[in-house]
Amino acid sequence: MIELSSGTRTCPSAASTQELAQAIGAQLSAGDVVILVGPLGAGKTTFTQGLARGLEVQGRVTSPTFQIAREHHPINDGPTLIHVDAYRLLEAGEDPIDALESLDLITELDHAVVVAEWGGGMMEQLAQRYIQITIDRTTAAEQDPESEARIISWETKEG
Repeated sequence: MIELSSGTRTCPSAASTQELAQAIGAQLSAGDVVILVGPLGAGKTTFTQGLARGLEVQGRVTSPTFQIAREHHPINDGPTLIHVDAYRLLEAGEDPIDALESLDLITELDHAVVVAEWGGGMMEQLAQRYIQITIDRTTAAEQDPESEARIISWETKEG
């Protein structure tokens, strides 16, 4: 079992990234907010695909870039997964709270896990406690340009 308070793991492949995310996702419950931090191409959507398996939700998880948010409903009695591209919300120049309210994320949180790509500085306002996950592909690629490894760190924080 993964300790959600904090940790770091090197994942040598996309598959191992998804396995780690699945273990984390299996421990999430309605009301949890997960903020994914990392540059373009770091593996935020890949990580979310693993979280979705851990949460046992329906549907193929793809980047929410062109839809801003995608909902994936549970197969059983678990929470819905709401996968958000917060970058698009901030790009529109809206006040962060207004943007969150326009998506109705605040009221949905009682029944969902919200996972936000590019969510730092905004999504923390959704909940008093959130999990920040940082995905680093740069360090391994600098050592070996052929490497697919990611260094994934997570920490539960108070908002």
